[in-house]
Amino acid sequence: MKSRRIVIKIGTSSLILPNGKINLSNIDELAFVLSDLNNKGYEVILVTSGAVGVGLNVLEMDKRPADIATQQALASIGQVELMSLYTQMFRRYSQKVSQLLLTRDVTDFPTSRENAENALSALLSMNIIPIINENDAIAVDEMDHQTKFGDNDKLGAIVAKLVDADLLIMLSDIDGLYDKNPTIYDDAQIFREIHEITDELREMAGGAGSRFGTGGMTSKLSAAQILFENGQEMVLTNGARIREIREIIAGKEIGTYFYRK
Repeated sequence: MKSRRIVIKIGTSSLILPNGKINLSNIDELAFVLSDLNNKGYEVILVTSGAVGVGLNVLEMDKRPADIATQQALASIGQVELMSLYTQMFRRYSQKVSQLLLTRDVTDFPTSRENAENALSALLSMNIIPIINENDAIAVDEMDHQTKFGDNDKLGAIVAKLVDADLLIMLSDIDGLYDKNPTIYDDAQIFREIHEITDELREMAGGAGSRFGTGGMTSKLSAAQILFENGQEMVLTNGARIREIREIIAGKEIGTYFYRK
């Protein structure tokens, strides 16, 4: 409830429907809620996935290609369309947005990291919501010089660390962290609070999610670990219920709350 600077990370599964079409209602609702928070004095940063998924939609492809070059091309095509959608949706609520595309070397190299911090600070002071994505058209982990974050869950945590955010809200395709897969087991129990990332939790975590995304529960635990090390907090919740963001900020028990006691 004390959070004022908040990073929202939304995954591909919340932006792309199972049939590969763009989830326009979710993007519109996200724009409404974040604009409303900004109007109420919160500093909001959006970390978005979805460039490759949107690129697949633009080119009417139903399968993510295996080769890196085509994935880069899809990311380049999809990023333009994704930002166009965000700009249109946020404009409906009189909210200005900006775009930052990051690679890992930007946050690792002190001078470029300081430049990124300064840019984000200036944008927030102007009541503009920065929209951040990895520069997937450039960042490839096959390069000798590692430029890729690995996934946008980790990027969300690094951005939260970069801006010293009070809270990271991670929107996924699941209600929170469970002791087993809730889509398979009816008796799966959700963890309401996590205070430490243990080996047992990591073993519990599954693989990647939808065919349009790259993350999984393991990457969310890794993101939480980054925040724990920096004394920050995270809530993992379902991106199908975006309006609950305001209830989470108000202190309601929704999803899984990660914080060190």
